[in-house]
Amino acid sequence: MNSSNYNPLSAWMHGAQMVALNMQGYGKSLWLMHGMFRANGGCGYVKKPDFLLKAASNSEVFDPKANLPVKTTLRVTVYMGEGWYYDFSPTHFDTYSPPDFYAKVGIVGVPADTMKKKTKTMDDNWIPTWDEVFEYPLTVPELALLRIEVRDANATGKSEFAGQTCLPISELRKGIRAVPLYSQKGVKYKSVKLLMRFQFV
Repeated sequence: MNSSNYNPLSAWMHGAQMVALNMQGYGKSLWLMHGMFRANGGCGYVKKPDFLLKAASNSEVFDPKANLPVKTTLRVTVYMGEGWYYDFSPTHFDTYSPPDFYAKVGIVGVPADTMKKKTKTMDDNWIPTWDEVFEYPLTVPELALLRIEVRDANATGKSEFAGQTCLPISELRKGIRAVPLYSQKGVKYKSVKLLMRFQFV
């Protein structure tokens, strides 16, 4: 027996009213839960999209696997990150050199929208500057979450966690934003942030 979790989005996209998660099982599933409930001011209540509240005119219920047209495209620019030097010891990531950060930026949602992309690795730099642009066509943006994770690449091939956040697409505001990152347990870092730009095209 362990403290693992399933992907809560599987239940949310089928209209489940309440989804139980193991709060000891820190990891991607709880990050998604934190991201979903950042919506609506973080009050703990998120209204379902209208298409999950009532059936269509032909009495059909929403099918997450349906072939739907693209409603909007999210363009994400990842400019840079900073703050690790203040929140971590100089030897936390690498004993003899600065960390080698890269960012994973992906969409979690219905199968057609789910995708992962990754920046290049910035070697030996506490303040990585990626300046990369990614685009995500979305068929059901109402159920989509933007998942961001920064990791430190190691020569052994096993990377080390350096921060994460998860944001509901429906709540993203256009423009350049300083996006705070969180620990694996969902605790907000004091200084670590990413400078990003969000556009809907």
